[in-house]
Amino acid sequence: MPFTSVFDIIGPVMIGPSSSHTAGANRIGRAARRLFGRVPESVTVTLYGSFAKTYKGHGSDLAIVSGILDFDTSDARIPKALEIAKEQGVDITFVTAEEETDHPNTARLTLHDKRGAIEVIGVSIGGGSIEIREVIQLNPNPAGSTPAMLILHEDKHGAVAHVTTLLANHHINIGYMEVSRTGKGEDALMAIELDQAVDQTVINRMHTLPHIKEIWQVQTYHRSSAEGGVPCSIA
Repeated sequence: MPFTSVFDIIGPVMIGPSSSHTAGANRIGRAARRLFGRVPESVTVTLYGSFAKTYKGHGSDLAIVSGILDFDTSDARIPKALEIAKEQGVDITFVTAEEETDHPNTARLTLHDKRGAIEVIGVSIGGGSIEIREVIQLNPNPAGSTPAMLILHEDKHGAVAHVTTLLANHHINIGYMEVSRTGKGEDALMAIELDQAVDQTVINRMHTLPHIKEIWQVQTYHRSSAEGGVPCSIA
């Protein structure tokens, strides 16, 4: 099921001209960057509906790329996002699609580097708010489905330890874990692959831990970019 992004704020301070086509587009790009956890080497942005028709005039291309660079909606560098991406060695490709989607402001972002790739489908629902509809982890060596969690938290001492200790106390083994942050003492994101899904009672307990802000369970389906696949479900 879709979830409202952690960057969902009514009436954002932003570089215009449109909250849905600029602020929302920025947040889709930024959410994809947070989920990927690092600067990608290349990004393919596929735009649908209204996005596809007006992305240049409304600056949606600049906004999405600025989000991928982890710029905020009010960052003065947004108009130069494409230039900055090129300077940082990030290859950006825009594709427009004619197929119909559930929402006219839909973007599919595929982020790649030597370590792997991720595909994120986001929707700008108005007022700068977004929904992430699908997250697909692309892997050159498919290995089936893997339960995982995405945990947004404050970058504070003990936040990671509290989560890992809680999982250990419930005999839930961590297969892989990565933590990324926007800056020291700011927002951070834990991406944890597990050997089993986490029971809702454990998630409820996790919500009460210090510094935890948002939690999503994700069922990732590892596949190569050339294969078909089933998108993950996020709850």
